[in-house]
Amino acid sequence: MSVVLPILRALRDDGPVSRAELGDRLGLTRPRLTSEVGRLVKAGFIAEAGMAASRGGRRSTLVELHPRLRFAAVDLGADSIDVEVVNGRMETIAAYREAADIRKGPKAILHRVSELLAKARVEGAHDRLDGVGIGVPGPVSFRDGVPVSPPIMPGWDRYPVRELLAREHGCPVVVDNDVNIMAVGERHGGVARSVDDFLFVKIGTGIGCGIHLSGDVYRGVDGCAGDIGHIQVDANGPVCSCGNTGCLEAVFSGAALARDALAAARSGASPALAERLGRSRVLTAKDVADGAAEGDVVCIRLIREGGRRLGGVLAALVSFANPSMIVIGGGLAQLGHVLLAEIRSVVYRRSLPLATGNLPVVLSELSGRAGVTGAAVLASDAAFEQVP
Repeated sequence: MSVVLPILRALRDDGPVSRAELGDRLGLTRPRLTSEVGRLVKAGFIAEAGMAASRGGRRSTLVELHPRLRFAAVDLGADSIDVEVVNGRMETIAAYREAADIRKGPKAILHRVSELLAKARVEGAHDRLDGVGIGVPGPVSFRDGVPVSPPIMPGWDRYPVRELLAREHGCPVVVDNDVNIMAVGERHGGVARSVDDFLFVKIGTGIGCGIHLSGDVYRGVDGCAGDIGHIQVDANGPVCSCGNTGCLEAVFSGAALARDALAAARSGASPALAERLGRSRVLTAKDVADGAAEGDVVCIRLIREGGRRLGGVLAALVSFANPSMIVIGGGLAQLGHVLLAEIRSVVYRRSLPLATGNLPVVLSELSGRAGVTGAAVLASDAAFEQVP
């Protein structure tokens, strides 16, 4: 069994370490470790990093991931592009964020991604990339590296994202959906960093769930596990972008909340929202959050109703998967503790006590960086797995 991946991951996650300590952590004999580390040094993945503190005998040499390693992390949203270049320790070297419409299609969006990575190269962030990780806001065949029938991404169906980026950048590429990369990011550097079994729920333009079980993301046979936004919660509800009726994200998501806020403003039910509509001529989830903070009862009700719908779906998942944590992230996490309290109330009330007795339901610590963090981790894994 190859120990290359555990060695490289340990150095990525924990930083420089002596050969002796690395061997102890991974349960490797000294000859085996010496052989593997020597091979990785020759391959350019590991470098020596000075002397370790004495452990009572001869001092050992520290080893670390090679400082030249660079990985690109890309998080595509419905209306944004986030790109980062990181080193082997997942430390940010360059970062770019800008507005973009995913509906412009893959050629325009991926061309802009490549322009940003070229800009990073010109600015000295990298000479070459060792891996690229990219998340997209729709279903993905993880095996094939392509989006599959994404409801809000016209023109992206079966587009060869992985093949195109691998050819352009000459390195391994991994493609996943946005909520999975957020779950990986939260596990690596967020509130779930010491948790092997948790659910990461993204509430934004759509709703999805990253399922992290036994220390890894569970994607299902075809890569579409966790697509909870299209679970029906109201048979008489509005038509969803997927074509079905009453899906969770059709009744509670960024677009749904903006729709309901607009109706409340125009009807006069919410003076706070009517005032904001008069000023800006458009309403967003932030307007609802601000209205709720000011005590507007309609805004509070909209958030609570959304939390109740989402909480009902999560209660079923808790009973099914028995996770040790639920993390709430995405743009609508800004709705804050009114939303969180309603979700908690429903989950704790409708799930069995054995499943919820020690179940924290918390907001993401990484906020908008969960996606790029996870994409960087997946990019590094893809590169590490290519080491012969």
